Amino acid sequence: MNLKEQINSYQKKYEALKQARAPWVSTWKEMSAYLAPTRGLFDGKSLNSGRRVDHKTLLDSSASLAVGVLGAGLMSGLTSPSRSWFDLTLQPAAFKKWPGVSAWLLEVKKVLEAAFAKSNVYSVLQAVYEEISVFGTAAFLVEEAPQGGIFCRPFTAGEYLLDVDEKGRVNTFGREFFMNAVQLAHAFGEENLPAQIVKELQQERCNTLYAVRHLIFPNPAFNERYADYDHFAYKSVYFMADGTLLRSGGYHEFPVIAARWETRTSADIYGRGPGWKALGDVKMLQKMQKTKLVALDKNTNPPVMVSASVQGEVNLLPGGITRCNSLTDAAVKPAYQVQPDLAALENAMEQVRQTIRSQFFADVFVMLSAQDIPNMTAAEVAERRQEKMLLLGPVFERLKSELLDPLIERTYYILLRQGAIPPAPEILQGLEMNPTYISTIAQAQRATALEPLSQAVTFAANLTQAAPALAEQVDYSRALSEGLESLGMDGVLLKQGVQP
Repeated sequence: MNLKEQINSYQKKYEALKQARAPWVSTWKEMSAYLAPTRGLFDGKSLNSGRRVDHKTLLDSSASLAVGVLGAGLMSGLTSPSRSWFDLTLQPAAFKKWPGVSAWLLEVKKVLEAAFAKSNVYSVLQAVYEEISVFGTAAFLVEEAPQGGIFCRPFTAGEYLLDVDEKGRVNTFGREFFMNAVQLAHAFGEENLPAQIVKELQQERCNTLYAVRHLIFPNPAFNERYADYDHFAYKSVYFMADGTLLRSGGYHEFPVIAARWETRTSADIYGRGPGWKALGDVKMLQKMQKTKLVALDKNTNPPVMVSASVQGEVNLLPGGITRCNSLTDAAVKPAYQVQPDLAALENAMEQVRQTIRSQFFADVFVMLSAQDIPNMTAAEVAERRQEKMLLLGPVFERLKSELLDPLIERTYYILLRQGAIPPAPEILQGLEMNPTYISTIAQAQRATALEPLSQAVTFAANLTQAAPALAEQVDYSRALSEGLESLGMDGVLLKQGVQP
């Protein structure tokens, strides 16, 4: 296949991805207007063109505040930068107890955490959580930073294109962005630009923006025996609409982290999130707020009827004087009596606001501040918080597989190629290393496994009081180890005499 045929195939692939995304865009635009007015990029607009918030549409900010609460809650509950949120384990786990293995895993974890802290990953994750809450899908690119470590490039809804494999996993990415002649020369080299753009550079006319398309997809020529870009697992190409190939490269791993809140089938490319369910309520709330404002306006400044005897215009300002020829009849009076039931309207609006907050799980993350039950013990507070955190169980499982696992894996391999990962003990050759999560939400999920264990141990303890010989049938040391690990404590921290 010659170069022209390759470019044509890239153009067709991009257009096919764009066509598959088209049915989603109209709903994303509505959600952007009502839920996240500063997010979303549609109609081919440039990122630098700015975004005007339509305050005639967005009269009540309750939904936007709920989105912010959910984003902040997921950030602190899943990937808080102020505390450790993941550990590294081995499969099978028994190898973790071999000498030096636990120390190596801990060292690798510290290297990953340092890379995350040094990069912009946490600021990107905050935006990802809000994007996925509103649009149901979020994506960002994890690249190797020139100075070492990683660098993340976030995207917003409407800016990118996705596709999935036969198992429903995202494996293709596309986007279109705009650059001027100077930016193109700096990014791709002047020798790779069309003659028209080179001429603009020479004449120093660099105001025109040109569309650049970027595709990342599985490489049909993948061969791990070769170390060149043409045989990497994923192909990466930059090209222009006129058929100019700007750059051709590749990636060892799929570099795009694309997470979805939920999908109905494995064929779904994009996801649906709380914003899809809350959109109708948000529209209703905006209409109710407009009705309330109109009612207040009519109550304070009602429409009036003016008699024919009035001279000139009616002065409705405080202390204003309106002259008329006769005082026998009212010269100016209200056209009709306005008596809105503002209390009932506000009560109805508050019920809608509460529904919106529930759909965005805001009540889960602000439970302690909103708790109105007096004399509640710390144990009761913890139990109620755990019950509410369980509502996020399905979401956590999907975010774990589509966001957190790929992020850690991609970062690990980048650091490994950079020589930042310490050499692994020989015994670990061929073993699989997996992350486990110890964040607040993860611990709430894992703590549910502790309840039946605790009940079983309590039941056994009651029986052994009547028949002490039965105590030998229960391995309390192993029960202690399992229970502490369910609470997020690493089993290797137990004393050797307590290990099962």
